[in-house]
Amino acid sequence: MSDLGYAGPRSLTELESRLWWDLERLEELPPAWVPPRTGEDGTPLLDVAIIGAGMAGLATGFALFRHGIGNIRLFDRAPEGREGPWVTYGRMETLRSPKHLAGPALGLASLTFRAWFEAQFGAAAWVALDKIPRPQWMEYLVWLRRVTRLPVENQAELVDLDGDRDGITATLATPQGERRIRARRLVLANGRDGLGGPFVAEPFASLASPLVVHSSAPIDFAALAGKTVVVIGAGASAVDNAAEALEAGAKRVVLLVRRPDIPRVNKSLAGNHAGFARGFRALAPEARLQINGYMRSVNAPPPRGSMLRCSRYPGFAVRTGSPVLAARDEGETILLTTPKGSIRADFVIVATGFGVDWRKRPELARLADRVLRWRDVLPELDAPGPVLDHPFLGEGMEFRDRSGDAHSWLGRVYCMNQGAVMSHGRIAGDVPGISVGAQRVADHLVESLFVEDWEDHFAAMRAFDRPELQGDEWTVEDAPLDDPGVSEAMQPALSQG
Repeated sequence: MSDLGYAGPRSLTELESRLWWDLERLEELPPAWVPPRTGEDGTPLLDVAIIGAGMAGLATGFALFRHGIGNIRLFDRAPEGREGPWVTYGRMETLRSPKHLAGPALGLASLTFRAWFEAQFGAAAWVALDKIPRPQWMEYLVWLRRVTRLPVENQAELVDLDGDRDGITATLATPQGERRIRARRLVLANGRDGLGGPFVAEPFASLASPLVVHSSAPIDFAALAGKTVVVIGAGASAVDNAAEALEAGAKRVVLLVRRPDIPRVNKSLAGNHAGFARGFRALAPEARLQINGYMRSVNAPPPRGSMLRCSRYPGFAVRTGSPVLAARDEGETILLTTPKGSIRADFVIVATGFGVDWRKRPELARLADRVLRWRDVLPELDAPGPVLDHPFLGEGMEFRDRSGDAHSWLGRVYCMNQGAVMSHGRIAGDVPGISVGAQRVADHLVESLFVEDWEDHFAAMRAFDRPELQGDEWTVEDAPLDDPGVSEAMQPALSQG
């Protein structure tokens, strides 16, 4: 129970009723206002197609619904209930984010994880909860999808993207075969690897071996029992994968860390406020690059709980100052050479995150060939290639054409994924800022669709003929103002009035 004495909804049914009660009173269940459009072949166009039905896609989709844009559809390549990393390659026990963050709730208390949790388990259980268990977060997102009534099609993977001045053509691979959908706008809400894929540096990039995998790949941890496992990296993903291997019975798990020490301070926590979330995009490009460069240089430490999860096992070891200089496949083992000596591994997990690499996204080739990037805006700066390969996005997180063509179809595509971090900060993939990002995209979509259709809206305004007055609310007096019945004393008052 809160300090106000209100216990809140006592079931999901009550919570869902409260959510729609709130929306009705906020007048955020508006009728559709976007004029329907059809393509050249007469097929109806979607107003907005969203690629990805994870946290970012759901938040963006519901923000559009609340603005009266209902002719939308979400497409996700994963089966239902497996969207995003939460029950796939996410291997942490709990979310790193504090439990009280609103996440994808879009300013609605009834849509928060806390409301969902308390409705089922009570306020006392919420107080006792430390951090949100990862699988439970997925359960919450499944509920969020259901309660918001968003139209989602699963097992629909984007394989090609093209466009013209009238819309976007997305080619999707589905169990029934390829098909094309047309939409006036399209949002890429496709996750941390949305504009690239797993980042794998040398010497592993050129080492083709089933004994070396990226941390985002499926891993049979049970098969690692009794073996020596080396994990490359010192971030949350590295430590979580090390813990999974130890818990599965690995004999020894060694964390190889390039830095002289593991980072201790999570600098990103200093940016968890409205200034960074809402104001970052207004900074000069040089300032945004400086902040992003600093965050990349300091890196975030793994959560304390994750490290303790590993250190319970005597077979866990950390070797700092040990970048891998060479890696050799020796058949059943991998020999790794570091400045501090060599180590032989039965299995290697490369936990070095994701990066922007347009070559890994052939479905975005037509976009990649033309998109304005940071290297185009600041060509004189010396920065790592992957940083400057990020798209230089517009105010609504829309792509821009390198040619400067303001009417290019690229402006109809929005980057609601990790590729937006250079331009807009961490509002497209992380729990703290996800609602800000979703609302920003939705607001810009409302604006752009309205501007594009303004003549239709103006015509509708001119044609609007529902009378406010019926004509029987008053009577008209026809007597002239110089009526002799009006006293001379009243004439000055009438002339002034």
